[in-house]
Amino acid sequence: MTRQQQIEIEAAAFRGLVQHLQERTDVQNIDLMNLAGFCRNCLSKWYLAEAKNQGLDMDYAAAQEQVYGMSIDEWKAKHQSKASEQQKNKFEQTRPLHAKISGHN
Repeated sequence: MTRQQQIEIEAAAFRGLVQHLQERTDVQNIDLMNLAGFCRNCLSKWYLAEAKNQGLDMDYAAAQEQVYGMSIDEWKAKHQSKASEQQKNKFEQTRPLHAKISGHN
């Protein structure tokens, strides 16, 4: 496999993950964080970090829109539910396992 093929395969895999997360509006970010230690916001932050690394002028809201497929405000209004106390407690318990994002942790 060439380096270019690897990049294209990784990009396609990322697009597949993003599409899946856009379709699974029933899955809350807090549940993703509690189970896997990352969520749509983490992907947005990784996306933004690489855009900036490549010299692009992008802000967090634009990166979120790439991952969510809509503005974060629209996503919250349509799909986000209030986190339960149990979800919040689990979030705090799993905090050491959450994704490390340069400049954000």
